[in-house]
Amino acid sequence: MALDKSEVEKIAQLARLHISAEEAEEVAGRITDILALIDQMQAVDTSQVEALAHPLDVVQRLRADEVTEQDRRDALQELAPASEDGLYLVPRVIE
Repeated sequence: MALDKSEVEKIAQLARLHISAEEAEEVAGRITDILALIDQMQAVDTSQVEALAHPLDVVQRLRADEVTEQDRRDALQELAPASEDGLYLVPRVIE
């Protein structure tokens, strides 16, 4: 699919972009090249290719699930103006 200068100017107008006549020719050529590349890529037979989640066959190393910090909830809640049953109490903002 090839775009010409008039189609690029229409698209630029719809997108509220200011493109000069020289730029319209250049943009039309670039878009035409991109669309030709897409057509070329779509023509490749990929029916025998297995889908990949990632191009590299790697496994992420996981760290051991261990507690690294002490539970300081009670000490921190003592600093709060109001708390109850392990929850911070705040003023109501929505009625």
